[in-house]
Amino acid sequence: MNFKSLVLGIALSATATLAIAAGPVVSDTGMLVDANGMTLYIFDKDTAGVSTCYDGCADSWPAYIADAGAGAAGAFTLVERNDGLAQWAVDGMPLYYWAGDQAPGDATGDGVGGVWHIVKP
Repeated sequence: MNFKSLVLGIALSATATLAIAAGPVVSDTGMLVDANGMTLYIFDKDTAGVSTCYDGCADSWPAYIADAGAGAAGAFTLVERNDGLAQWAVDGMPLYYWAGDQAPGDATGDGVGGVWHIVKP
């Protein structure tokens, strides 16, 4: 491997790491999604900076966990969960997936129980 290839490999690796740690994005349809296009939700029973969805709740509504070393920016922040993991949040509100969504763009969790909502920033 020559020096140019090594530098290119390091640059690509750093770019991939930044993309993974970048957090949520806005989809073409205006919804907040993860890097794979899976819809993200907020929970009315949470408060800014505090996740209340654990145990059985988290089985249906898995937290959108940030990769180690992820950095928050702008409206996207990180919330520390009871288990010590960092969860992505928007304007302080923790973000979740809905277990019922099967493919990118699905938004079948919107309005569940009157307390779960997609995010349209």
